[in-house]
Amino acid sequence: MRHFSYLFVLGGCLAAALWLEPVLKVNVLRRWRRLLLTMVPVLVVFVLWDLAAIAAGHWTFDPEQTTGVLFPGGLPLDEVLFFVAVPTCAILGFEAVRAVLRRPAGDE
Repeated sequence: MRHFSYLFVLGGCLAAALWLEPVLKVNVLRRWRRLLLTMVPVLVVFVLWDLAAIAAGHWTFDPEQTTGVLFPGGLPLDEVLFFVAVPTCAILGFEAVRAVLRRPAGDE
């Protein structure tokens, strides 16, 4: 079970944020193209950053707490999912605050 520690933390983060979508009607997931356009640059930059840090020996991952699924360069699947889950949670949180304060989005 310990091999899933990283995934359990990511799942907890998502569980804590995903309820904002239907309850506050933030429409982050409904506007999936916008979310994707936001996420792809984040994913690319931080995956490259992690790969460089791994190659330089500055960054490691505990194999006992990750799934063991590795991409080329030694990057765990868990870390790639981190770069999807955490920004999604942040965007949901931002949009929830915006909705509660009744601030218009930039495109409205």
